[in-house]
Amino acid sequence: MRVLFATVSEKSHLYTMVPMAWALSSAGHEVRVASNPVLADAIQSTGLTAVPVGVDHNINQMFEDNRESLENPMADWSNPVPEEHPWDLVHMKLNVSVTFAYQAYNDTMVHELISYSRSWQPDLVIWDSTCYAGAVAARVVGAAHARLLWCTDIYAKMRETFLIRMAEQPEERRDDPFETWLGGILSKYGSDFDEEVVVGQWSIDQVPTSLQIPVDGLTRLPMRCVPYNGPSQLPEWLQETPDKPRVVVSSGMSARNALGGTFLPVEKLISTLGAMDVDVVAALGEEEAARISEVPDNTRVVDFVPLHAVLPGSSVLINHGGFGSYSTAFANAVPQFIPTIRWADWWNKATALQESGAGIAVHASELTEDVLRESVEKLIGEQSYRDAAERLRQENLSNPAPHEMVSELERLTEKHRSR
Repeated sequence: MRVLFATVSEKSHLYTMVPMAWALSSAGHEVRVASNPVLADAIQSTGLTAVPVGVDHNINQMFEDNRESLENPMADWSNPVPEEHPWDLVHMKLNVSVTFAYQAYNDTMVHELISYSRSWQPDLVIWDSTCYAGAVAARVVGAAHARLLWCTDIYAKMRETFLIRMAEQPEERRDDPFETWLGGILSKYGSDFDEEVVVGQWSIDQVPTSLQIPVDGLTRLPMRCVPYNGPSQLPEWLQETPDKPRVVVSSGMSARNALGGTFLPVEKLISTLGAMDVDVVAALGEEEAARISEVPDNTRVVDFVPLHAVLPGSSVLINHGGFGSYSTAFANAVPQFIPTIRWADWWNKATALQESGAGIAVHASELTEDVLRESVEKLIGEQSYRDAAERLRQENLSNPAPHEMVSELERLTEKHRSR
């Protein structure tokens, strides 16, 4: 069958798709990956076939220019439950997200993606959970379609909350930003809007169930997360075994690319860790590294290191809650310290990990040298964190690997495609 992957133009989102895409390709299916032109080189670097569609957007520049307002209450989906969201609030939040995020990502590519899909006629479209253009294209051409989750499912949970609150309103107040937006696009192509366009016909979920947000009524297929950290070359120093507990700091590719830099206070991290009896590896962007006036003797600063290679044998990972770092750590049973903000699903992942016992979460604004030092010491010194991290690793391993999902995807495609 023909399988089209569709993603917004973020490398971190693309990389979550690579193991599944290669599993399908290795099973003999035709696989292509569509996104804005700016992502084409990154797609090709994974060995997959890129389909550039539409034009590039400026949403990353908008995020970078407005970094101080990313935690605006209208963009905070960290607790997406009905009890916290009366109608006016959930309607406003969804309207803000559709207008300033989802449309910005998707409108630049959706029409060319539909055109390409009409030409290539995919049987299955697998879309990144914010790439609604993939669901729209699948609906127009009659393909089966599924979300590939790299996140705690704040998107479907907030949608569930929205629908609960909307059902309580009189007809004249039941305005749905998703239906207005996506329904308007679909009507131009003779198709109709329904909930499948928002949450998929099913969801392939790479987040361990114990860390995931439950959402009623969704078909969820748990899949083992096999971390892919991009094209890599192992440095020679990785062959050396550290004689002290290794603490890895990852500022995160997604934060660098999408937001113009991390929210981790790298100077404070490096100076504090430099005074501790640990071995430190800090993967930082060029600008972040330049802010460090003096690199301590126990610290190695690099622009990039493949986390899947450095984390085995490490004692702690410090990161902002991006899925690449987060998932590579739980796949390797490494406890995590996550100082982060309430943006996207970062806070949700951090607090879910803390509740599991496999890490410590703190809001970035509350990170002090004492909090950092005490947290790292606890994560290294207390066996309970390592035990909880090992439970997450085993839970991940208990899920089907990508190649073991192929036959089920074939069955669901046959069941759901209307062409």
